[in-house]
Amino acid sequence: MVIAGLILAGVAALIHVYIFVLESLGWTGQRAQATFGHTAEQAAPTKALAFNQGFYNLFLAIAVFLGIVFVAIGQTAIGATLVFTGAGSMAAAALVLLLSSPDKAAAALKQGVIPALGVVALAIGLAL
Repeated sequence: MVIAGLILAGVAALIHVYIFVLESLGWTGQRAQATFGHTAEQAAPTKALAFNQGFYNLFLAIAVFLGIVFVAIGQTAIGATLVFTGAGSMAAAALVLLLSSPDKAAAALKQGVIPALGVVALAIGLAL
């Protein structure tokens, strides 16, 4: 179960790196427009906010990746703490999105279910 939790958390981290790319590097581009449902004109005023928000996603992903590395080298307490913090924050942010903008439920589920499953699987694996 520990490995399953780490794999799920790693997949979630990869998704959040992709979100970072969309938000911080390509906010006014066609891919971000298609993903987030905005036009270049609508995106321009929020470009700085999206840039900053993208880095939050990147930092959460980095925490998860570092956690996986620490678990792999035998530092389970440190690694699990980083994975729980990073993936748990991803899941919590998705819950905030779902509750604050129910029309974005699909996006919230895409960014929140996998890290939540990772956290649950890792917790079960460590408890056994």
